[in-house]
Amino acid sequence: MFCHNCGKEIDEKAFICPYCGVLTDAPKQQSQEKTNILAIIGFVLAFIFPIAGLVCSIIGKNNVEECGGNGKALATAGIAISIVEIAIALLCVVLLFAIPFFAILVSGLPVPT
Repeated sequence: MFCHNCGKEIDEKAFICPYCGVLTDAPKQQSQEKTNILAIIGFVLAFIFPIAGLVCSIIGKNNVEECGGNGKALATAGIAISIVEIAIALLCVVLLFAIPFFAILVSGLPVPT
């Protein structure tokens, strides 16, 4: 990289030109962080396909450090929403089979074996 003030070649990670003392563009270049795509996908999928949302959110949360801290909240929300939706779905399935069974028990009819 070259200094925009004096034109001399400097290290790409330098914040200040060692020749003229002017601030370089390095801080601006380092502030560009990666977007945590898996955290976003996991959050969206949590509402549609909770198991896929859970998997993507967990992977997205593991990639938070790699993306400069981006997506941590989205990944955490995706995990929470996915777990709640999976629990609700399992409860519905259990109740779907349990209610007819208990109705037969209460009615006094013989239980099929």
